[in-house]
Amino acid sequence: MAQTVFPYLLYEDVGAMLDWLSSAFGFTEKLRFTGDDGTVNHAEMDVGGASIMMGDPGDEYRSPKNGGGWPAQVQVYVDDVEAHYERAKAGGAQIRQELADTPYGDRRYDAHDPEGHLWMFSTHVRDVPPEDWGATAA
Repeated sequence: MAQTVFPYLLYEDVGAMLDWLSSAFGFTEKLRFTGDDGTVNHAEMDVGGASIMMGDPGDEYRSPKNGGGWPAQVQVYVDDVEAHYERAKAGGAQIRQELADTPYGDRRYDAHDPEGHLWMFSTHVRDVPPEDWGATAA
């Protein structure tokens, strides 16, 4: 059986984030489970054929924005990072790192969503041997 890894992000307001991630980052909603109280407690989005899951763990949870810092980053490869960057800015994403070329051959920018999760969006633009990255390859 093939193994698959995908992020499961926690949000204070999953419903609002489904709408925002669709609008600002171009993700496609696949699934939304709403409880009797109207809270979206589980959802899934498509990101270029890959999945992102998200949920609301309850009133005690605090998002990175409201709890300080962020526990993880999510890396997403897109076909056209320039167009994606413009869409994210227009959609209200808080840009943490401007669009730039990296030493390892990606063109990338970083952005926080409204609840403070950090997203990195990249397009691979050139192959660079690891010995030219300035870091040790594993």
